[in-house]
Amino acid sequence: MKNFARMLTVTSLSAAVALTACTAPPAGSAPSSSNDSGASSSPAAAPEASTPSGAFGGFATAAEACKAISVQATGASLLPMSAAQGKTAELEQKKAELSETAQLVPDSLKADFARLNEVAVAGLTDQTVYSSGKFQEAIAPVNQWLASNCA
Repeated sequence: MKNFARMLTVTSLSAAVALTACTAPPAGSAPSSSNDSGASSSPAAAPEASTPSGAFGGFATAAEACKAISVQATGASLLPMSAAQGKTAELEQKKAELSETAQLVPDSLKADFARLNEVAVAGLTDQTVYSSGKFQEAIAPVNQWLASNCA
């Protein structure tokens, strides 16, 4: 029970950190570090697949990118609570949304967000991900990107 309480504390703190970095710059502002190459996938909220990845990855604006990345980073920290509720379909949907966002993030964040995705999903079966600090290490670069590009 102590480990579960620690996990909830860590996820709550991570969620708070991610949400505090959620203020987006004006739509004309570009993220501070990004690559302008690559293609994006095509979920309903993203541009068409033929649209090249720009400063905002697969998102149309900085505000859209900041909001989606912040929401999904927070969601990653809350996956264990979703799993604990036993709603398998909802959990699978959240995992799919996290993976989808990992494909849409700007190139400068792709590797870090992919790592967060991997660690968050691993934490569903291995709670030591949280007690060992692996989750905190994985979310730190994403939170840093949010602080640098969305504050």
